[in-house]
This record gives sequence, structure tokens and C-alpha cells, in this order.
Amino acid sequence: MSTPIPRPGEHLPGTRPTVDPARVREEVDALLTRVREGAPVADAASTDQSVLLDQAEMLEQAHEVLVQALSTVDKI
Repeated sequence: MSTPIPRPGEHLPGTRPTVDPARVREEVDALLTRVREGAPVADAASTDQSVLLDQAEMLEQAHEVLVQALSTVDKI
């Protein structure tokens, strides 16, 4: 006997959410490139705090992209 196994989310109405790994990778890579471009010069005497704050914000955005992708995959 072959009884179908219900999959998570199959009971929910509407279309199933999908994740495009290439799109996620592209968004994260773009944000990380911006972080690298704003990186302070290694031999600089001091680090500009605004550069660090901008980098932290971009890293938070990259983190959010990954969290949303994982959340969507978890619902599939």
C-alpha cells in the first residue's frame, strides 16, 4: 500500500513560496562587495566610524536576505 506522505505547507491555500538560490547569492554577493569596497585601508591610522556603521548595516541586510530565504525554505 502506498499512502502519500503529507508535506509541510501542502494544506495551505495559495501558491507555494519558492527560493531562487541564484537570486539569494546575487543579493548577498552584492552586499558583501559593497562591504569590501568600504573597508578601511589596512595601514590607516584610524578607522572612520561611519564606514564601520555602513558596513554593519550592509552585513545586517545580507543576514536578513539569508534569514528570509531560510524561512521560506522552512515553509516549503
